[in-house]
Amino acid sequence: MVDKKKKKKRAQLPVRMNILFFVIFLLFSALILQLGVVQILKGESYQEEIERTNLDTTSVPVPRGKIYDRNGNIIVDNEATYSITYTPPKDVQAKDRLKVAETLVKFIDMSDKKKIDRITDRDKREYYLLLHQEEIEKRLEKLDTEEMDASEEYAATLELITDEEIADFSDEELEIIATKKELDKAYALTPQIVKNEGVSAKEYATVAEHLDELPGINATTDWNRVYPNGDTLSSILGSISSQEQGIPAEDMSAYLTKGYSRNDRVGRSGLEEQYEDFLRGRKEQIQYTTRQNGTIIGSETIVEGERGKDLVLTTDLEFQEEVDKIVLEELKAAKASNPYDNRYLTNAYAVVMNPKTGELLAISGVNYDKEKNEYNNSSYMALSNATEPGSSIKGATILAGYDSGAISPGDRFYDAPITLAGNITKKSVQNMGSVDDLDALRRSSNVYMFYVALRMGGDYRHPLPKNANLNIDKAETLQTLQNYFNQFGLGASTGIDFPYESTGVRGQTPENPGNILDFAIGQYDTYTTLQLAQYVSTIANDGYRVQPHFLKEARDPIASLDELGPLYYSKNTTVMNRINMTNDQISRVQEGFRRVFQESGGTGNSYFKNKSYNPAGKTGTAQTSVFENGQKIDLNNLTMVGYAPFDDPEVAFAVVVPSVGISKGNGVNGKIASRILDAYFDIKEDHDEEAAESDD
Repeated sequence: MVDKKKKKKRAQLPVRMNILFFVIFLLFSALILQLGVVQILKGESYQEEIERTNLDTTSVPVPRGKIYDRNGNIIVDNEATYSITYTPPKDVQAKDRLKVAETLVKFIDMSDKKKIDRITDRDKREYYLLLHQEEIEKRLEKLDTEEMDASEEYAATLELITDEEIADFSDEELEIIATKKELDKAYALTPQIVKNEGVSAKEYATVAEHLDELPGINATTDWNRVYPNGDTLSSILGSISSQEQGIPAEDMSAYLTKGYSRNDRVGRSGLEEQYEDFLRGRKEQIQYTTRQNGTIIGSETIVEGERGKDLVLTTDLEFQEEVDKIVLEELKAAKASNPYDNRYLTNAYAVVMNPKTGELLAISGVNYDKEKNEYNNSSYMALSNATEPGSSIKGATILAGYDSGAISPGDRFYDAPITLAGNITKKSVQNMGSVDDLDALRRSSNVYMFYVALRMGGDYRHPLPKNANLNIDKAETLQTLQNYFNQFGLGASTGIDFPYESTGVRGQTPENPGNILDFAIGQYDTYTTLQLAQYVSTIANDGYRVQPHFLKEARDPIASLDELGPLYYSKNTTVMNRINMTNDQISRVQEGFRRVFQESGGTGNSYFKNKSYNPAGKTGTAQTSVFENGQKIDLNNLTMVGYAPFDDPEVAFAVVVPSVGISKGNGVNGKIASRILDAYFDIKEDHDEEAAESDD
């Protein structure tokens, strides 16, 4: 019985084995079939997927356009410099950047104190973490990180590194950290400058020889802005950002939309900012071929780069430098004439423009720094600093009187002190007796202007009784006067092609009615030197107010360093408005301005009599004050506006010298103004002679 059972078991084993082998056979057959399908039917597509590459395009910045004066003299240039850059592939890891940094410091000096000082505590911890990854991760295991996100976990990891562990890095290690810090700023496939200041020829050559050891590193050339004429127009030209600063955070979206990269250098102020679109140039576009893991396997330039457009300014560099010299010398002379009386005298401004076209021929500002005892070129102050101008604006008062019907040409008033209620006395510098409108301009009668303002307010009494209350609506009268002045650009935007200008301080309805009268003689609202230049240009230009501008034209760049390229854009004259007055009325004020400079008794006659260029204009003095140790110190703002030649104006100017000692002004405004016009016509004559010689 036992033998039969054993025989039966032996008979069942081969059957089971056969079934098992058959099943295994089926599985292998299925596997072989699947491999066949993969290799034969889909092998090619799978191989393509493995080898699939991506095409990515990046843009490389180009040098900015240059800036020239109207005669083709260079004002802002580019200087080529050696540069070491880093263009990382996509998905590059921190340890890879560290390896590049460790190699790169063998070839370049990164011990610059500024770079070393910018190394933060976090930079040191991140460096230490890369060197001791496993050790720090073991420490992390002791923390409960389940509820932390990735950034919180990383921050916690850095905190596990002790202060002692990052306290004693060697100089070489600090250089590595500083270098890696620069590499970390780079965006994928976008060049980042690692070093472009003080790169020696040896460093440049050594890096170039070892590029195969430095993935992403390149030895190339960069550019820096240079100013051959020192600080001439520096505050007008403005500045550009460094690559570290890049594009302004507040305008990030707008710049990125225009194709900028975050680390691009852009204009931050002045004309560099105003004409960024011209100066930026066309970036070189490079197409990179990368594998899926981000490795770069090839590159191709698909768009050639072109530096920015060159700007040609309306400024005459020779004349600009002469105006700067004049303003500086006369400011120094005025202070030296009486240092104590002129201790508050710290600034002087001048603007010179073509009244018919709005071209700014020169713009100057000098500021005296008391603490450093030095004088600084601050041309932008002629656009930004507003002061009370005094009698320079009396031409606008007379024209407002004509148009409003308050006065007619030839009307006369008796110039004697006016006493208002409250024992407030308003008067001219001297009693002039009976004066008409032309005399009022020539001799600068305040009282005449007071009666113009009174009549514009509806008070026609003349002479005004003593201790009189004014029968005018103060708010309406002030508003009317301000509206008239706005037509000339006084208290309004001049339209200058510059990122910022002040429009001055517009006074509100005063409690003291006498302040309404003060407005008519330029001692209430404040205006900039540029506004005064536009105002007098409007009178010189027969009532047409033109937009002042720095840009004359933009030119396409060419390879030659000495020639301007083809014309790309030309700035045309823009007439902003014409004042309401008739030609006859404007002509009468023009004649009054001529008498100011050319006839006996004219307040500007001592500076301009016998000048061959036939000048016209108006002087101005505004009383102001400061308090020193509780004591009121009286000062004057000295101004002067004018143009020449009288019969066919080609140049107009405004000069402002604020806070001059009350008795020691020394005629600084007139000296600056007369020297400026002298210089303009002397230089013009020289240019005409040179042109005649070249024609011969």
